[in-house]
Amino acid sequence: IVAAIGDAMAGHPGVAARLFGALANASVNVRAIAQDPSERNISVVIDAAETRRAVRAIHAGFYLSPQTLAIGLIGPGTVGSVLLEQLAEQVESLRSGAGIDLRLMALSRSSTMLLSESAIALDHWREPLESSAQPVDLQQFADHLRHSHLPHAVIIDCTADDAMAARHADWLAQGLHVVTPNKKGNAGDLARYQAIIEASQSSGSHYLYETTVGAGLPVISTLRDLRQTGDRIRSICGVLSGTLSYLFNRYDGRTLFSEMVLEARASRYTEPDPRDDLSGMDVARKLLILAREAGMSLAIEDVNIHSLVPEPLRDCASDAFLQALTQLDEPIYKRYKQARQQGCVLRYVARLDAQGLASVGLEEVSDQHAFAHIQLTDNVIEFVTDRYADNPMIIRGPGAGPAVTAAGLFADLLRLASMIGAPR
Repeated sequence: IVAAIGDAMAGHPGVAARLFGALANASVNVRAIAQDPSERNISVVIDAAETRRAVRAIHAGFYLSPQTLAIGLIGPGTVGSVLLEQLAEQVESLRSGAGIDLRLMALSRSSTMLLSESAIALDHWREPLESSAQPVDLQQFADHLRHSHLPHAVIIDCTADDAMAARHADWLAQGLHVVTPNKKGNAGDLARYQAIIEASQSSGSHYLYETTVGAGLPVISTLRDLRQTGDRIRSICGVLSGTLSYLFNRYDGRTLFSEMVLEARASRYTEPDPRDDLSGMDVARKLLILAREAGMSLAIEDVNIHSLVPEPLRDCASDAFLQALTQLDEPIYKRYKQARQQGCVLRYVARLDAQGLASVGLEEVSDQHAFAHIQLTDNVIEFVTDRYADNPMIIRGPGAGPAVTAAGLFADLLRLASMIGAPR
């Protein structure tokens, strides 16, 4: 039996709602309820195993203690490690100043994982993870977070793995929140996408994925705000690949395009196999996420994808593709010369109209257009709506890079803390 007791409860509306809301957000099931006639006591019966989690949730719900969130991070690589660095810098000020207590309780890489009963030091996680011999078991990983004495738990999936995205709906259904830059969930087949949405709605768990499009840019939240305030989307277009943006911002016809791709690969601006970027599939997935966010039931097959990779090179081994990369030089140079003669520049553009026609491909863009004035890895997205018809809304900024992507994940994490009841 857990009881909330206090003189200020009498005649004060909302106390019971806050109590039960805190328990519900922590996935604590209430078996029975009793209220004292004096209105100074509300008692609930719960499973004894959930007592510590329930008391923590109630304390946080009434701001008597910080809102505590157990974190399990999968994929502490380039982005994941930077996120942990950013968390380490802010965790104390968030606890003391914002009432948010973030605790890293589990880590997983490709072969081994680290599960801890106490918070893993955010500035000293590499050695314990590297010395751990515990093989990866993602169900055990999720169970560890679910059965924690902490009231709320989130899995941060920092991978780009399709098999990992296939677990998102199940994690949500189990009451775990999910924060991710992994596009394979929202841009997977329609059944998977719908399962994720249904699991989130039925369990009350939150699914946050702002970084799947535009890294740290507020693209998805802006689109959602436009629709929820009654605006109608007429079209969406943009440069959505930081890698392709980087390549075509620098290409001037004097350096071979293939050499630039290899330089970008060496600098880790591209995926290990550059075809993941040059094929346009990454851009198509981002456009598909925006289309679904706009209320359209599209599949990846509905996106007309113009790949930069010649047909004979699309299915060969990665090493063979890299050796044959020079086959891109002549067609890219011809497109570049044609564009310059027309006073244009080359940009890899994604387009979606109100009827659901979706395409991605290389285009000649006027040098006066907003898309022509981006730099380095910039993304730029243009929303044309009923309200923003004559003067479209444009969002622009770095669309790739570990620091900005990690910052976007951090922002989603703080947004989640607010959703579950942390002070704003």
